[in-house]
Amino acid sequence: MRALIVEDEILVALDIESVLRDQGIEVIAIAADRPTAMRYADQVDFALVDINLRDGQTGPAIGRSLAVDHGVAVIFITANPGLLGEGVEGATGVMTKPFSERCIGATVDYLARRNGNAAARPPRELHLFG
Repeated sequence: MRALIVEDEILVALDIESVLRDQGIEVIAIAADRPTAMRYADQVDFALVDINLRDGQTGPAIGRSLAVDHGVAVIFITANPGLLGEGVEGATGVMTKPFSERCIGATVDYLARRNGNAAARPPRELHLFG
């Protein structure tokens, strides 16, 4: 699987990148704003997307575009999940910061297993939309 991390706090992004790489996930890029994120939209299978980025509160729009226009599985990562309301069209769900390495790993595992597998269950820290 190939991942995009959309996060403007570089230390947080690097921690996530390390966890993903330890699980054998190829991290294509770290993006801190919409233009950078969209540059990699067609190269990834899933994206972890923060809400507040370098260019403002653009995360929800980025996540929607990645999911709807590019078929990317989107998980939001934020300390403010309430800002997403009932969810974002096309996006899978949200993890609330801070989260553990185990949570990231379980979420990636869920994303890999869920296609065509009705028995796949999300980790309890992942709140699904819809």
